[in-house]
Amino acid sequence: MNVVILGSGRGSNAAAILQAQREGRLGRAQVRAIFSDQPHAGILELGGDEIPTCYLKADTFKTKLSPEEEQLWIKEIEAHAPDLVVLAGFMRVLKEPFLRAFENKVINLHPSLLPSFPGLDAIGQAYRRGVKITGCTVHWVSPEVDGGKIIDQEAVRIEKTDTPESLAQKVHAAEHALLPRVIAALSEGM
Repeated sequence: MNVVILGSGRGSNAAAILQAQREGRLGRAQVRAIFSDQPHAGILELGGDEIPTCYLKADTFKTKLSPEEEQLWIKEIEAHAPDLVVLAGFMRVLKEPFLRAFENKVINLHPSLLPSFPGLDAIGQAYRRGVKITGCTVHWVSPEVDGGKIIDQEAVRIEKTDTPESLAQKVHAAEHALLPRVIAALSEGM
Protein backbone atom coordinates (compact mmCIF):
# COMPACT_ATOMS: atom_id res chain seq x y z
CA MET A 1 0.00 0.00 0.00
CA ASN A 2 1.57 3.27 -1.14
CA VAL A 3 1.00 6.05 1.41
CA VAL A 4 1.33 9.80 0.88
CA ILE A 5 1.27 12.07 3.94
CA LEU A 6 0.04 15.68 3.91
CA GLY A 7 0.84 17.98 6.82
CA SER A 8 1.14 21.65 7.73
CA GLY A 9 3.21 21.68 10.91
CA ARG A 10 6.04 20.08 12.83
CA GLY A 11 5.06 16.59 11.73
CA SER A 12 4.86 14.65 14.99
CA ASN A 13 2.19 12.33 13.59
CA ALA A 14 4.15 11.80 10.38
CA ALA A 15 7.20 11.02 12.55
CA ALA A 16 5.13 8.40 14.42
CA ILE A 17 4.11 6.83 11.10
CA LEU A 18 7.71 6.75 9.88
CA GLN A 19 8.88 5.26 13.20
CA ALA A 20 6.24 2.54 12.90
CA GLN A 21 7.44 1.87 9.36
CA ARG A 22 11.08 1.54 10.50
CA GLU A 23 9.99 -0.85 13.27
CA GLY A 24 7.87 -3.01 10.95
CA ARG A 25 4.57 -1.95 12.55
CA LEU A 26 2.97 -0.40 9.46
CA GLY A 27 1.72 -3.64 7.93
CA ARG A 28 1.97 -3.65 4.15
CA ALA A 29 2.00 0.15 4.01
CA GLN A 30 5.00 2.11 2.75
CA VAL A 31 5.27 5.92 2.90
CA ARG A 32 6.19 7.14 -0.59
CA ALA A 33 6.08 10.94 -0.18
CA ILE A 34 5.37 13.78 2.23
CA PHE A 35 3.82 17.08 1.14
CA SER A 36 3.26 20.33 3.02
CA ASP A 37 1.47 23.58 2.29
CA GLN A 38 3.97 25.45 4.50
CA PRO A 39 7.48 26.07 3.08
CA HIS A 40 9.26 25.81 6.44
CA ALA A 41 7.15 23.12 8.11
CA GLY A 42 9.03 20.62 10.26
CA ILE A 43 7.27 17.76 8.47
CA LEU A 44 9.43 18.48 5.41
CA GLU A 45 12.55 17.52 7.35
CA LEU A 46 11.32 14.00 8.13
CA GLY A 47 11.83 12.16 4.86
CA GLY A 48 15.59 11.85 4.97
CA ASP A 49 17.20 10.34 1.90
CA GLU A 50 14.56 7.63 1.37
CA ILE A 51 11.27 9.54 1.21
CA PRO A 52 10.77 12.60 -1.00
CA THR A 53 9.31 15.66 0.70
CA CYS A 54 7.85 18.61 -1.12
CA TYR A 55 6.38 22.02 -0.38
CA LEU A 56 3.51 22.79 -2.73
CA LYS A 57 2.20 26.31 -3.12
CA ALA A 58 -1.05 26.99 -1.32
CA ASP A 59 -1.16 30.73 -0.81
CA THR A 60 -4.46 31.89 -2.22
CA PHE A 61 -6.74 30.91 0.66
CA LYS A 62 -5.80 30.22 4.26
CA THR A 63 -8.16 27.29 4.85
CA LYS A 64 -8.46 25.63 1.44
CA LEU A 65 -6.73 25.24 -1.90
CA SER A 66 -7.68 27.34 -4.92
CA PRO A 67 -8.90 25.34 -7.94
CA GLU A 68 -5.50 25.85 -9.62
CA GLU A 69 -3.56 24.86 -6.51
CA GLU A 70 -5.81 21.85 -6.04
CA GLN A 71 -5.04 20.60 -9.57
CA LEU A 72 -1.30 21.00 -8.90
CA TRP A 73 -1.60 19.04 -5.64
CA ILE A 74 -3.57 16.27 -7.38
CA LYS A 75 -0.99 15.98 -10.16
CA GLU A 76 1.98 15.88 -7.76
CA ILE A 77 0.36 13.37 -5.42
CA GLU A 78 -0.83 11.13 -8.27
CA ALA A 79 2.80 10.80 -9.38
CA HIS A 80 3.36 8.65 -6.26
CA ALA A 81 0.41 6.32 -7.05
CA PRO A 82 -1.08 6.50 -3.55
CA ASP A 83 -3.39 3.84 -2.24
CA LEU A 84 -3.88 6.00 0.86
CA VAL A 85 -3.54 9.75 1.46
CA VAL A 86 -3.07 10.52 5.15
CA LEU A 87 -3.89 13.96 6.51
CA ALA A 88 -1.61 14.27 9.52
CA GLY A 89 -2.01 17.81 10.79
CA PHE A 90 -2.96 19.15 7.35
CA MET A 91 -4.78 22.40 8.11
CA ARG A 92 -6.75 22.87 4.90
CA VAL A 93 -10.20 21.67 3.94
CA LEU A 94 -10.10 19.49 0.82
CA LYS A 95 -12.88 19.99 -1.70
CA GLU A 96 -14.77 17.68 -4.07
CA PRO A 97 -12.25 17.61 -6.97
CA PHE A 98 -9.46 16.42 -4.66
CA LEU A 99 -11.71 13.89 -2.94
CA ARG A 100 -12.91 12.56 -6.32
CA ALA A 101 -9.31 12.22 -7.55
CA PHE A 102 -8.49 10.08 -4.49
CA GLU A 103 -11.90 8.58 -3.86
CA ASN A 104 -12.03 6.31 -0.81
CA LYS A 105 -8.31 6.88 -0.23
CA VAL A 106 -8.14 9.93 2.09
CA ILE A 107 -8.09 9.62 5.88
CA ASN A 108 -7.77 12.31 8.53
CA LEU A 109 -6.65 12.34 12.13
CA HIS A 110 -8.74 14.61 14.38
CA PRO A 111 -7.94 15.40 18.05
CA SER A 112 -11.33 14.57 19.55
CA LEU A 113 -13.78 11.70 19.75
CA LEU A 114 -15.91 12.67 16.77
CA PRO A 115 -18.66 13.60 16.35
CA SER A 116 -17.85 15.69 19.44
CA PHE A 117 -15.76 18.83 18.94
CA PRO A 118 -15.24 18.97 15.17
CA GLY A 119 -13.24 21.75 13.58
CA LEU A 120 -10.42 23.83 15.01
CA ASP A 121 -9.13 23.74 18.59
CA ALA A 122 -10.85 20.45 19.43
CA ILE A 123 -8.63 19.82 22.46
CA GLY A 124 -9.38 23.30 23.81
CA GLN A 125 -13.09 22.83 23.14
CA ALA A 126 -13.10 19.58 25.15
CA TYR A 127 -11.11 21.10 28.01
CA ARG A 128 -13.32 24.18 28.27
CA ARG A 129 -16.49 22.10 28.08
CA GLY A 130 -15.35 20.03 31.05
CA VAL A 131 -15.87 16.61 29.51
CA LYS A 132 -14.21 13.73 31.34
CA ILE A 133 -13.15 11.77 28.27
CA THR A 134 -11.86 13.03 24.95
CA GLY A 135 -9.36 11.49 22.56
CA CYS A 136 -8.67 11.23 18.85
CA THR A 137 -10.36 9.85 15.76
CA VAL A 138 -9.20 8.59 12.39
CA HIS A 139 -11.94 8.95 9.78
CA TRP A 140 -12.47 8.87 6.05
CA VAL A 141 -12.50 12.37 4.61
CA SER A 142 -15.80 13.58 3.17
CA PRO A 143 -16.97 16.99 1.94
CA GLU A 144 -18.35 17.70 5.43
CA VAL A 145 -15.53 18.88 7.73
CA ASP A 146 -14.73 16.08 10.21
CA GLY A 147 -17.93 14.34 9.10
CA GLY A 148 -16.63 11.24 7.31
CA LYS A 149 -17.15 7.67 8.46
CA ILE A 150 -15.15 6.89 11.60
CA ILE A 151 -12.47 4.20 11.21
CA ASP A 152 -11.16 4.03 14.80
CA GLN A 153 -10.80 6.10 17.98
CA GLU A 154 -8.59 6.25 21.04
CA ALA A 155 -9.98 7.62 24.32
CA VAL A 156 -8.11 9.90 26.72
CA ARG A 157 -9.34 10.61 30.25
CA ILE A 158 -9.25 14.23 31.39
CA GLU A 159 -8.07 14.38 34.99
CA LYS A 160 -8.78 17.22 37.45
CA THR A 161 -5.07 18.03 37.43
CA ASP A 162 -4.87 18.38 33.63
CA THR A 163 -4.11 21.72 32.04
CA PRO A 164 -4.77 22.49 28.39
CA GLU A 165 -1.09 21.74 27.74
CA SER A 166 -1.01 18.40 29.59
CA LEU A 167 -4.24 17.36 27.90
CA ALA A 168 -2.77 18.21 24.49
CA GLN A 169 0.26 16.04 25.29
CA LYS A 170 -1.97 13.11 26.23
CA VAL A 171 -4.10 13.45 23.09
CA HIS A 172 -1.00 13.70 20.89
CA ALA A 173 0.43 10.54 22.48
CA ALA A 174 -2.85 8.76 21.68
CA GLU A 175 -2.70 10.07 18.09
CA HIS A 176 0.85 8.75 17.67
CA ALA A 177 -0.38 5.26 18.62
CA LEU A 178 -3.71 5.32 16.76
CA LEU A 179 -2.73 6.61 13.32
CA PRO A 180 0.01 4.05 12.55
CA ARG A 181 -2.23 1.28 13.91
CA VAL A 182 -5.06 2.31 11.56
CA ILE A 183 -2.73 2.56 8.55
CA ALA A 184 -1.38 -0.92 9.29
CA ALA A 185 -4.90 -2.33 9.63
CA LEU A 186 -6.02 -0.71 6.37
CA SER A 187 -2.98 -2.12 4.60
CA GLU A 188 -3.98 -5.59 5.76
CA GLY A 189 -7.52 -5.21 4.45
CA MET A 190 -9.34 -3.90 7.54
